[in-house]
Amino acid sequence: MDSKHPNIIDLFCGCGGFSLGFERAGFNVLLGIDVWNDALVTFERNHKGSKTLNADLSTLHPKETERLLDGKDIDVIIGGPPCQGFSVAGKRIVDDIRNKLYKAFVAFVAHFQPKAFVLENVPNILSIGGGIVKDSIIEDFSNLGYTVEYKVLTASDYGVPQNRRRAIFVGFKNGHHFSFPIPFDTPKITAKEALSDLPEDGIEDGGKYPIDIQSDYQSLMREHSIGLFNHQPTVHNQKTIDIISMVPDGGNYKDLPIELQSTRKVHIAWTRLSSDKPSFTIDTGHRHHFHYSYNRIPTARESARIQSFPDDFVFHCSRTSQLKQIGNAVPPLMGEAIAKCILNQL
Repeated sequence: MDSKHPNIIDLFCGCGGFSLGFERAGFNVLLGIDVWNDALVTFERNHKGSKTLNADLSTLHPKETERLLDGKDIDVIIGGPPCQGFSVAGKRIVDDIRNKLYKAFVAFVAHFQPKAFVLENVPNILSIGGGIVKDSIIEDFSNLGYTVEYKVLTASDYGVPQNRRRAIFVGFKNGHHFSFPIPFDTPKITAKEALSDLPEDGIEDGGKYPIDIQSDYQSLMREHSIGLFNHQPTVHNQKTIDIISMVPDGGNYKDLPIELQSTRKVHIAWTRLSSDKPSFTIDTGHRHHFHYSYNRIPTARESARIQSFPDDFVFHCSRTSQLKQIGNAVPPLMGEAIAKCILNQL
């Protein structure tokens, strides 16, 4: 192993938020595998030294990826198998934990025998079926010789302006018990600190920033950027704009007149970001969340900021696709905090 730059494979890599965190911590991302081409286009254009493979992991044999690795050793495998199989209740759980996509992750670890692995998922994976899924995961990797630790981490504890929670499992090969990153002792980054330098109106890709940097976080996000990308707002109809305008900073449907409260049948409807708090978890573009002061949903760049993607990480394909890529990602700064701990403990 190149002790300075260990090699990783990212399974279910999406657009590469987790990989970016590991890259920033000093890892070398050899390969990202996913079945969604749009996300791979973005991955490839932002991880210049990495290869991508468009493949269905439920049918891909790990051996088939060796040709892409140029004989290099794999030190760490990371990824988040989609959790559909994990989030069902009742009898199907035990069959579903044998869920093919999760099993593919296990198969890759069994094949490459990395020094460590990181598996991320939804927090309720720990409690489903009274812990049956969690116990199965620990058992599967213990049988391969890994010492497994798990914890729910909150992104805003690691410099991300978002209260996204993820369950993280980390296994080490040598009997080492992984210690999770300690939450930062700095104040949490607010939505305003994340977004206040991005204008209400759209900017053509590569255009100049019309507003100066207003916070340390913005300075970090703009550090390597040559211009503003992915900042084209959604144009809402006038009725939607009128309704959004009635919701105050940090408010939601409960702030609307009673006759408008049920215009959307979801409890997160008409929710505005709070300017003075980290964002709630952003999703894959369900159009219920609005900017803390502009009467529109966040642009792809604003969503990327909330996820802690730096501005030089440019998203590709349609706007809907970009929002989905961003919403599905692991926040890079949280990934980096995990990656640094792994590097120290390798």
